[in-house]
Amino acid sequence: MTEVGQMYKCEICGNLVSVIENGVGELVCCGQPMNLLEEHTEGQEGKEKHVPVIETTEEGIKVKVGFIPHPMEEKHHIELIQVIKDGNVMVGKRLKAGDKPEAEFCIPNTEGLKARILCNVHGLWVN
Repeated sequence: MTEVGQMYKCEICGNLVSVIENGVGELVCCGQPMNLLEEHTEGQEGKEKHVPVIETTEEGIKVKVGFIPHPMEEKHHIELIQVIKDGNVMVGKRLKAGDKPEAEFCIPNTEGLKARILCNVHGLWVN
């Protein structure tokens, strides 16, 4: 069973799926079940470069990746930053190697926001 907000990855081709509706079926890609990406948190190794940090700005918020800036190299970089409220993804931004590991969003009400990032090497992280 899939649940809203979960992310799945195909280990063969790299396809990513973000669930937007609950379902009872199994997600399959390249002939095999996709892997559910588990959210890592502050309590795990690597948190210094992966846990997203939300800062308030004049226009809304800035999400930075890690207390120590995350590398943005071809072989190791942040692919995605998402802002979540009440379990639902509100907005997101795709990143690529060479970009800054941060994103700004025009969100006026910051109460109850969480941020989630996807590292191409170390997986999904949430604050």
